[in-house]
Amino acid sequence: MSELPPNALKAALAAGQGQIGLWCSLPDPYVVEGLAGAGFDWLMFDTEHAPADPVTVLPLLQAAAGHGASIVVRPASNDPVVIKRLLDLGVQTLLIPYVQSAEEARQAVAAMRYPPTGVRGVAGLTRATDFGRVADYQKIAHQELCCLVQVETRESLDAIENIAKVDGVDGIFIGPGDLAASLGYPGEIMNPAVQGAIEDAVKRINAAGKPAGILATNDEYAKRCLEMGTRFTAVGSDLTLLIRGADSLARTFKPPATANAM
Repeated sequence: MSELPPNALKAALAAGQGQIGLWCSLPDPYVVEGLAGAGFDWLMFDTEHAPADPVTVLPLLQAAAGHGASIVVRPASNDPVVIKRLLDLGVQTLLIPYVQSAEEARQAVAAMRYPPTGVRGVAGLTRATDFGRVADYQKIAHQELCCLVQVETRESLDAIENIAKVDGVDGIFIGPGDLAASLGYPGEIMNPAVQGAIEDAVKRINAAGKPAGILATNDEYAKRCLEMGTRFTAVGSDLTLLIRGADSLARTFKPPATANAM
């Protein structure tokens, strides 16, 4: 028989240890295998704003296995069917997007738990159970599952304390892009009003006894977020590293086009 794999990220967050992550939008196993050995505590596979779904996530999980990084997957929505499929693949930590109330947080937790405490559908021969080899999986799975919920609207900010009280919520992640838009500043993450709301949210999340998370857009801002008190912080993204690196290299060897160039 097999043992239920421990969730290192869940344990670290519960112990108050900071965890540094990388946001992954490129659903390619070869890329993921290279990134998984870089030394990040966690990698986040995005299926909300990236061309990925449960089918494409499977080879990413296989590519990352054995490299030490904990894996977080963001489903496309707070949908129990999508969540069930990802959990059956063996994903142990989910970042649930667009959670605006305690009720929606409870729905996310329920989708990750089997009856009688949840609504997760039962299947025996799944990758999560090591194809039936993990004894009593349905009774013990919740022990190593980690539910992170994303607050990214004005309404969700107002509900932080109530969301934090929901049993089974292991952390609260701030979505800076959507939050800026919701506050009336689309594309202006660094707007003082948005930054003030983010800093206040981090303080309130920590005060409520939950670890706060965020995606930082550059090194300087990532350091600022850590100073604010975020405990699971994505300090960059694979696509950003690729595009910025390519742009920089091109500028080094290719002069910029003139103003009149077509």
